[in-house]
Amino acid sequence: MSVAHYMDTMDYAPAPEGSAEAQAWLAAHAGGFGHFINGAWTGAGRDTAFDSTDPATGKPLARIAQGSAEDVNAAVAAARAAQGPWAAAGGAVRARHLYALARMVQRHARLLAVVESLDNGKPIRETRDIDIPLVARHFYHHAGWAQVQASEFADHRPVGVVGQIIPWNFPLLMLAWKVAPALALGNTVVLKPAEYTPLTALLFAELAAAAGLPPGVLNIVTGDGATGALIVDHPGVDKLAFTGSTEVGRLIRERSAGSGKALTLELGGKSPFIVFDDADLDAAVEGVVDAIWFNQGQVCCAGSRLLVQEGVAERFIGKLKRRMATLRVGAPLDKTIDMGAIVAPAQLARIRSLVATAEAEGGTVYQAPGAAEACPPQGCFYPPTLITGVQPGATVAREEIFGPVLVAGSFRTPDEAVMLANNSRYGLSASVWSENIGLALDVAPKLVAGVVWVNATNLFDAAVGFGGTRESGFGREGGREGCHEYLKPIAWDERPVRPAAPKTPPSGPAPAASLASAPTAQMFAMPSLDRTAKLFIGGKQARPDGNHSLPQFAADGRLVGEVGAGNRKDIRNAVAAARGAEGWTKATSHNRAQVLYYLGENLSARVAEFAQRIATLTGASAEQARAEVDASIGRCFSAAAWADKYEGRVHQPPLRGVALALPEALGVVGVVCPPEAPLLAFISLVAPLIAMGNRVVAVPSGPAALVATDFYQVLETSDVPAGVVNIVTGDALTLARTLAEHDDVDGLWAFGSAELSTLAEKLSVGNLKRTLVDHGRMIDWHDERAAAGPVLLRHAVQVKNVWIPYGE
Repeated sequence: MSVAHYMDTMDYAPAPEGSAEAQAWLAAHAGGFGHFINGAWTGAGRDTAFDSTDPATGKPLARIAQGSAEDVNAAVAAARAAQGPWAAAGGAVRARHLYALARMVQRHARLLAVVESLDNGKPIRETRDIDIPLVARHFYHHAGWAQVQASEFADHRPVGVVGQIIPWNFPLLMLAWKVAPALALGNTVVLKPAEYTPLTALLFAELAAAAGLPPGVLNIVTGDGATGALIVDHPGVDKLAFTGSTEVGRLIRERSAGSGKALTLELGGKSPFIVFDDADLDAAVEGVVDAIWFNQGQVCCAGSRLLVQEGVAERFIGKLKRRMATLRVGAPLDKTIDMGAIVAPAQLARIRSLVATAEAEGGTVYQAPGAAEACPPQGCFYPPTLITGVQPGATVAREEIFGPVLVAGSFRTPDEAVMLANNSRYGLSASVWSENIGLALDVAPKLVAGVVWVNATNLFDAAVGFGGTRESGFGREGGREGCHEYLKPIAWDERPVRPAAPKTPPSGPAPAASLASAPTAQMFAMPSLDRTAKLFIGGKQARPDGNHSLPQFAADGRLVGEVGAGNRKDIRNAVAAARGAEGWTKATSHNRAQVLYYLGENLSARVAEFAQRIATLTGASAEQARAEVDASIGRCFSAAAWADKYEGRVHQPPLRGVALALPEALGVVGVVCPPEAPLLAFISLVAPLIAMGNRVVAVPSGPAALVATDFYQVLETSDVPAGVVNIVTGDALTLARTLAEHDDVDGLWAFGSAELSTLAEKLSVGNLKRTLVDHGRMIDWHDERAAAGPVLLRHAVQVKNVWIPYGE
């Protein structure tokens, strides 16, 4: 062809990236890959091995070992043996190792990029220009956290041995996201890469060994879901970090419940891409391309739900269709293509099935003319696809497709945009496009998402936390907030096991005391007024739905009163009241602080009364009871002090822009209080939650619930809005079960028996609510390090990162 022809047609000639080095590396392992355990290779060539294939051709690339129980045991044992010395080596030593890993990645960037494209099917331009540079960035960034760990995280220590399970859509980048912070902060790792895409993890293991990483610090065990389950269930693993589907995340939450393992889950998404009528439409079209057709749409935070303001919707869809006609699908190693191959035939079949469902449900499916025919005839390819005309409740509008399929709709007002965007069980990310920065920053905090991009999409950096809410999981990866996921407070690390609770006498009315021997004057004296302790729901004292009561006994066994026996309906009413108190979350932190100060002030006027009640119910001395009340007042003031000081951060990633890390309230949080310290534990748990804007349904100490029913009188006189604090007395396990299963409860803190902790974690899987439990171990509630300040405030919020690029 002549130069004139190319100038006239602007056709692309093939520009394949060379794969000779990658093929040579694969040939060197023609006998199959083993596991990387304790710095050595083991398990290659077994009969249970399986193929890793090239999704663009369907041809096998390598034989991969299937991890067994023996392999996982060996990996965990190696990690356990290495963890103590690795942590004791100090941050400066670990920083040097991570720095060496970053340098190694940079020196072998081309090889890593090609192997990633071969194994995953994504375009070489993406692996070369996005994935591999970000991998190096994560190791550089976390080398810095290792260097300053002693000063920045002085009250924390490493979690220990970390089991990590990563997905196939960003194989090496997901490894870096998880391995870099874990190693930087003194943990050791057992990692399982996805069965579809294990090759870059194995190559990285070779590079890590060559870089001098000590044996046992990083262990990689390959295999399918059965191998992952072995890691999840292993008693020698202290923390689990999983990225993958919501369905598997639920199973991991359920299987690890009660084990004491820390857990972070980064799961699926159905992210909205919101375009207002004042947006730069051409820029927004390019944003859509990056949001849904980047990595063939196989991105958990893909902007798969397009919402366009009605006035520009038709014009925008027209521009988008013209842009779709220019997208090229082809061989992943061709540097001129926009989209590569879907990872595997099973995923391709899922995409096709969901698109067929969309048509059956009345949707209009659009692909650029000739796009399907232009896809390579062999391999797993699917063209860019747009679906319009579906209702918000349609399957493709609700379910994660994980492919290059965009579902489009429209809205009229900003409020409607927020409502439609939040109409999802997920909450991972969102994009907002508007030239009015005031509008964009008004909408961003209202979106239920862990990450919001303004006039941008799919921006990632090691300094900026990433993660979701709702069924998109919990925990953050990256930045300071991500570091906390691999650390544990020293004050919590050596908590003693809580002693078994004494047997409670049977419920029901107490037998009448005999007055036969009492003087006549005493028998006919004026009796004290019977005071009925009720529940406290929606700012009002309420009788329990079942009209049952539970006895309250003094430490010497005397019956001193009764409290209501709350049930499922009472919890339902309390959650509804808390949900209706959303104005508290929207109130300024200054206003919340004033209410908490006032709460402490009013409690201080009743010190003697509360001290007497505590002494009677718990057997504490007068001095101990007075100390508990004084400490409780202090906790109110401490929470008030933090209310407007536990603030966000401004991240400055290496681009022209900032990312605002905003702490947000979880929403409605259930609190099950421990049996000890009935006033101090109650306030230590409730006060930081409401200081951060949450609304609470609290189940007070069972043996001393009268302390909490006394306290609601303080709430009534302290300007606490109705529904912000609700108190339901009753059996802790029964009420915790209801709170854990309730889909309108966003978080659950449960302190008490090990059985209670297991129940709270296991039953929270319905909506994957955030949990904080003590696994039956006692906190010293008088210890400020363990029961006040950031140690609890961090769990009372989730961090939303709002990216704001600036400049032309």
